[in-house]
Amino acid sequence: MFAVHLLAFYFTKLKEDQIKKVDRYLYQLRLSDDTLRDVAARFQAEMVKGLGRDTNPTAAVKMLPSFVRSLPDGSEKGDFLAVDLGGSQFRALQVKVSQDGKQSCQLESKYYPTPKEVIQGSGAELFDYVAGCLLDFMESRNLMYKKLPLGFTFSFPCRQTKLEEGVLLSWTKHFKVRGVQDTDVVSSLRKALEKHKANVLALVNDTVGTMMTCGYEDQRCEVGLIIGTGTNACYMEEMRHIDLVEGDEGRMCINTEWGAFGDDGSLEDIRTEFDREIDQGSLNPGKQLFEKMISSLHLGELVRLILLKMTKEGLLFNGKVSTALGTKGKIEMKHVAAMEKYKEGLSNTKEILTELNLFPSEEDCVAVQHVCTIVSFRSANLCAAALAAILTRLRENKKVLRLRTTVGIDGTLYKAHPQYAKRLHKVVRRLVPTCDVRFLLSTSGSTRGAAMVTAVARRLAEQRKRIDAVLAPFLLAPAALREVRDKMRKELEYGLRRDAQGTATVKMLPTYVRGTPDGTEKGKFLALDLGGTNFRVLLVKIRSGRRKSVRMYNKIFAIPLEIMQGTGEELFDHIVQCIAEFLEYMGIKGARLPLGFTFSFPCRQASIDKGTLVGWTKGFKATDCEGEDVVDMLREAIKRRNEFDLDIVAVVNDTVGTMMTCGYEDPKCEIGLIAGTGSNVCYMEDMKNIEIVEGNEGKMCINTEWGGFGDNGCIDNIRTEYDKEVDEGSLNPGKQRYEKMTSGMYLGEIVRQILIDLTRQGLLFRGQISESLRKRGIFETKFLSQIESDRLALLQVRRILQQLGLDGTCEDSIVVKEVCGAVSARAARLCGAGLAAVLEKKRENRGVERLEVTVGVDGTLYKLHPHFSRVLRETVKDLAPQCDVTFMLSEDGSGKGAALITAVAKRMRNVGEN
Repeated sequence: MFAVHLLAFYFTKLKEDQIKKVDRYLYQLRLSDDTLRDVAARFQAEMVKGLGRDTNPTAAVKMLPSFVRSLPDGSEKGDFLAVDLGGSQFRALQVKVSQDGKQSCQLESKYYPTPKEVIQGSGAELFDYVAGCLLDFMESRNLMYKKLPLGFTFSFPCRQTKLEEGVLLSWTKHFKVRGVQDTDVVSSLRKALEKHKANVLALVNDTVGTMMTCGYEDQRCEVGLIIGTGTNACYMEEMRHIDLVEGDEGRMCINTEWGAFGDDGSLEDIRTEFDREIDQGSLNPGKQLFEKMISSLHLGELVRLILLKMTKEGLLFNGKVSTALGTKGKIEMKHVAAMEKYKEGLSNTKEILTELNLFPSEEDCVAVQHVCTIVSFRSANLCAAALAAILTRLRENKKVLRLRTTVGIDGTLYKAHPQYAKRLHKVVRRLVPTCDVRFLLSTSGSTRGAAMVTAVARRLAEQRKRIDAVLAPFLLAPAALREVRDKMRKELEYGLRRDAQGTATVKMLPTYVRGTPDGTEKGKFLALDLGGTNFRVLLVKIRSGRRKSVRMYNKIFAIPLEIMQGTGEELFDHIVQCIAEFLEYMGIKGARLPLGFTFSFPCRQASIDKGTLVGWTKGFKATDCEGEDVVDMLREAIKRRNEFDLDIVAVVNDTVGTMMTCGYEDPKCEIGLIAGTGSNVCYMEDMKNIEIVEGNEGKMCINTEWGGFGDNGCIDNIRTEYDKEVDEGSLNPGKQRYEKMTSGMYLGEIVRQILIDLTRQGLLFRGQISESLRKRGIFETKFLSQIESDRLALLQVRRILQQLGLDGTCEDSIVVKEVCGAVSARAARLCGAGLAAVLEKKRENRGVERLEVTVGVDGTLYKLHPHFSRVLRETVKDLAPQCDVTFMLSEDGSGKGAALITAVAKRMRNVGEN
């Protein structure tokens, strides 16, 4: 018994000594975690370089766009063909993807040899052979008369400009076909299949195919990894980071072609003399250096070179070099894998070495086994470092503290080596502890993946067709916009007629504002601003002359709901109480100041200081007000309080205030536009054209109230089912139809109606209409502005949707953003068409060839939406080409504007009295 223990101790000691000896000899191949993190950082830098338009030409890691823009979502279905060219055999497949309650993917395939004369012949011969094999396969499956979509796995580096096109950069894997490099391989295959009109929908490489195959099983899979005779990785990158492809929306799979990492010398410090020897003896010296350090094609040769040198130095086999050990390629990956089967002890190692005419001792077997371990471990370590860089980039792209993702893997080294997978997983998790990674083994990844890419491409094409059909009515053609402009012009003219006052939808209300600021206005003025749940009182000091200026002091008061919906007397008593507090606060209670009253509700005016309320809006329901003069109601409330007196000079709405505010800065401003919660325009009209006001001299500002344009049905041809849905669900069905297509109050609701329809059609949110999406008003217009922001990544769009209870995918976010864009762009174009009608009317009024005019603008939609103002300006330029328009943002039209109107009215009144 003692002898047995002694023998075991001796063997353990012997093994430890041999391992230490090999460790010392191969210390360069043993990489610390710090070194691996450094390699990961270098690879990340190479990725950035490869993605940049200017830096890509000199990048070693080419980061090729694959034009695969979406992963499988489980809704794919149908029959597909796939062909796989890239190795010693060619494969044709039929793939059936079904979704009958439970997704499944079945495949039938057939292998064909790739003869040497074909893979080293001409391009025509190669693609004729591929076509012949495919047709043979189709005939054997009775598929000749079915026109099935075809996916083409072509496992060689290609530069793609679209999914169904790829220009071969270079041959690898012993292929040397003439006349194919720098040509589109899909066109060559189509030409060979010309008689059969094969529909080649997608070209993919095996790495992308692996990711897509695993992505069908696990929708978290967004990385593909090949570790076999070659090595490569792909992953889903944010489009905004890919300079080589136009567009910023969504994601695209990037084929890194990471085998070339280090070709620029960036890995020289960790390459060994053995790596250099392998490289010099290869078919492509100086190329694919990273691949030569980690792929199975070279690991066996690396082990052979190490053993050869150790033997020559007398460290193995008593210094005797066999012919086999001196022959290139004699040790293959299968030998390395077999020798690392530790459970079988040293028997495999001894057997393999004996076959190589090496007669190993126990110590030799231990040493050789450990050499194999170090070599394969280094491969796993380097692969893990590069993969860690990709995972880190994905995490940073998503801006999450912890990433949960799946890596789809294929390749003989990963599958056949007994220890490789475990080592890779362990090192990856150590290098990126902030990533929870699942490794999913691919089955028939390269070929089934091509079919999956084709299935996804067809799904996306069908979805795109249906989404386009939904959004098509919002993309108004130039002719349709010209028609809107002309109809608006007709309604403007009609609203000015005396006999049209009861029937006009565009009311064209006279404001009795007869002039714009000329710079001589001066004095102290009060302004009241009532238009929502808050009420403002302002003191405005206007200076004239060279140092003209406007200084404002204001205070905001809340209007409680019980006041908004109480009696008219209570409402105006509350307003006067607020005024009294402000006058006290400012120390001007005794002064009888002129006052301008911004009252942002529809009023019919008989003079500048008389305004009869047509009807409440915005949640106000105070009784005994409609049909009454609001100025009289304010005067009576002041009398009841009996604390102060005010000279109420003007009642105005916010649109006129906007024009006057900008008119103070620019005398050419004769138009005011509100594009915000509501939509309206005012402009200075020639008195001779205003039939409902006496007198023909001078001008008067007309408040168009153009929101009612179309209430007579004149724009029904451009109203969509979604506009009708929004109108019917509103507080005033059949009214303000133009406003409901152009103003911020309604755009979010139009978007919500479209999203519900797209979800019902299965094009969004996996076909599930959430409770939150059913809630009217949940999609506020501010979300449109946020979602359409150019600075906002899709991840942030997704977060906004999640805040709204809409848990969508990246692809859903793209569609939502597109819907928002279509709705807001149509609003801007319609608004531009209406404004063009006003501008053309102004130009013809003046009788000039070209009109130079300024438009004062206010409103959150114009100010805050990232594209609304630009689209509006472009539309105006197209539809009113003879008008040179300057758009000026208004500063507080409802407060400052009211004071300026009051100042102008005082000036003109004084002139009249004089």
